[in-house]
Amino acid sequence: ICQTLAMCQGVDSGFVPSVQDFDKKLTEADAYLQILIDQLKVWQVPLSQVSCRCPGPSTINPVDAIYRPGPLESAISTMPTQTVSPPETAQLCKSEQRPSSLAVGPAVAPLGQHQTPTPGSTGSGHSAPSSSLTSPSHVNLSPNTVPEFSYSSSEDEFYDADEFHQNSSSPKRPMDPSGSASGPGPGPKRPNAADPPTAAVSNGVNDADLFDSHDDRDDEGEAGSVEEHKSVIMHLLSQVRLGMDLTKVVLPTFILERRSLLEMYADFFAHPDLFVSISDQKEPRERMVQVVRWYLSAFHAGRKGSVAKKPYNPILGEIFQCHWTLPTESEESAEPVAEGPVPWVSGHSVTFVAEQVSHHPPISAFYAECFSKKIQFNAHIWTKSKFLGMSIGVHNIGQGCVSCLDHDEHYILTFPNGYGRSILTVPWVELGGECAINCPKTGYSASVVFHTKPFYGGKKHRVTAEIFSPTDKKSFCSVEGEWNGVMYARYATGENAVFIDTKKLPTIKKKVRKLEDQNEYESRSLWKDVTYNLKIRDIDAATAAKHRLEEKQRAEARERKEKETQWETRLFHEDGECWVYDEPLLKRLAAGKN
Repeated sequence: ICQTLAMCQGVDSGFVPSVQDFDKKLTEADAYLQILIDQLKVWQVPLSQVSCRCPGPSTINPVDAIYRPGPLESAISTMPTQTVSPPETAQLCKSEQRPSSLAVGPAVAPLGQHQTPTPGSTGSGHSAPSSSLTSPSHVNLSPNTVPEFSYSSSEDEFYDADEFHQNSSSPKRPMDPSGSASGPGPGPKRPNAADPPTAAVSNGVNDADLFDSHDDRDDEGEAGSVEEHKSVIMHLLSQVRLGMDLTKVVLPTFILERRSLLEMYADFFAHPDLFVSISDQKEPRERMVQVVRWYLSAFHAGRKGSVAKKPYNPILGEIFQCHWTLPTESEESAEPVAEGPVPWVSGHSVTFVAEQVSHHPPISAFYAECFSKKIQFNAHIWTKSKFLGMSIGVHNIGQGCVSCLDHDEHYILTFPNGYGRSILTVPWVELGGECAINCPKTGYSASVVFHTKPFYGGKKHRVTAEIFSPTDKKSFCSVEGEWNGVMYARYATGENAVFIDTKKLPTIKKKVRKLEDQNEYESRSLWKDVTYNLKIRDIDAATAAKHRLEEKQRAEARERKEKETQWETRLFHEDGECWVYDEPLLKRLAAGKN
């Protein structure tokens, strides 16, 4: 009660909650209370009736069957709340860190202290040698920042992934020139635009357009689906505790979104015209403002539906490729960039490629570029989820780097955390946490704060940002608004203006090869059976297809362990504590390639 009163003190004085708001919160609190009552009934069994003093099975630590709360869990409130700050991380793994040859920018604060994956992760083999021409892609970080657990952190535990049972070679090998998985011999990793695409096995799915157009999917009936499966969600919640890592929790198939996490990362470039316009600005100050504008526009174009759902966990070695045609250009206006990430696309387009480079911990790396504008972006994200009562929190641990090659500038940025709220009623997503953007060369920087909604009252999706020059402690531009709505800028000169209006700003649809033209390890081809059955709402068939993927990946992981072999990544390599694209535009331009 005290905590609720304390939270209510922060409610805007002008806010008048409705009866519907109260009923919704009452329903959530009642459901959560029922879970606690059921657990208390189990604990009330007299010790004299217990025949075995052995510790029971645990969902957080099934290895020794003992649940040991972490030292930070005592700080987490026992009441469900949506104002819980991002969960703190535990100690850094004690594996030896390798030095990186990449240029290092200034430390990003404060969320930047969480922004690097564990060195020596098991998802990759020997890293390719780094190049001094590679853009800076990480910053100095505290050595005590990496979480103790990660989502799907064991090769023997839950997977949301795997590959189809096909007679082709295992995709853990590097790609041969045709783009398919190669045999034991060495071969280039990159796809060749001159070779015909590999047709994917249909597995009974014939309507490729169903998947190619799934950006336009709707949510009709999905809220009802959540209510229909409410008992399943209640049972799931009864197995978890506040602050508990969700590594060992098997999520039901019906809550899955019909696309991979790798494809979701492509939504950062739903406004590719804003991205490429960064390099068009004449002054460093203008370029920093444009970086912030693109960054704040990058989060609203995710899932279009009203019900929050979880994307597929990518499998190790999974690839997603796409591109965007800029409004002022056409596909035929330039020759394809043969050495680019999507080699059949012209140099005026923005191209994108993502790869799941590690499974333990789960790390995704992605890269985008526009050849004609001489701009590129490299990033890696490690996702870590925790149960926070009536919501789920997801750390996005990692960072990205926007490189304007004509100006030799690199803008290092971090990502906000994500939260799935109201998981017992109608789930919705919000962002939270402090992020930073800085350019080591010019000294310009920005601080961005995504504000979480209070438990009762308040506004959703608030974001504020301050942009600083290298010489002033006071910002020259302040931004405030909603990251999925309208954001307003207030400049030091006294000028006020609309910074971004995401409601009016048109998104540009990404273009993906048809399903029959994709290789077997590309996201849509890999998940097509699960996607198709989720589309027609055949949950049993979708679960069976998902199970086949999970089982095959487990088998491949066991095989690698028995043979003592490591995974070889396809398009990215590990450089120190970061994942870097093998052939970035910066490197190709220096070598005279196009």
